[in-house]
Amino acid sequence: MKKGKLIVISGPSGVGKGTLCNMLIKDLNVEYSVSYTTRNPREGEIDGVNYNFITVDEFREKIRIGDLLEYNIYNGNYYGTSKSFVMNKINEGKSIILEIDVNGARNVKNIFPDALLIYIAPPSIEELKRRLINRGTESIEKINSRLKIAKEELEKNDFFDYVIINDEIGEAYLRIKQVVEKNR
Repeated sequence: MKKGKLIVISGPSGVGKGTLCNMLIKDLNVEYSVSYTTRNPREGEIDGVNYNFITVDEFREKIRIGDLLEYNIYNGNYYGTSKSFVMNKINEGKSIILEIDVNGARNVKNIFPDALLIYIAPPSIEELKRRLINRGTESIEKINSRLKIAKEELEKNDFFDYVIINDEIGEAYLRIKQVVEKNR
């Protein structure tokens, strides 16, 4: 049986990764890997759909037993990907999308050299700030922290296979869809 493709989508918070991933899932035959996180759910987020929301102790147990493909602390919260879920889906011949941070993407690339890594970039830091403010889910302190992280990520995204600027969601989606179809 042909193995599935591992597709990694990264980029700063507020850049539109989730929207683009949802569009790919609806349009192409790919599945989304729901990450674990210790952060609190945002309004409208559903446990098991957007994230698997768990405690710090539960997350540390997953680390201890080796059940995470990758994990990281981002903005004070743990995030990680279920190793068993990803491996099972790939072995079933299904393509999987991981929406993870830059450090997680680097770790995945070390384990899966043939993974497709796509970085979604904002047209500018100013536009990213506007999007984060308009989202209305975080304090200005959290937004500034996310912007600092975004600037650092933009400087170290050269190991990605593709960088796509999300200046307009429809155009960005067409570019990302072409990349995924070309590399499957």
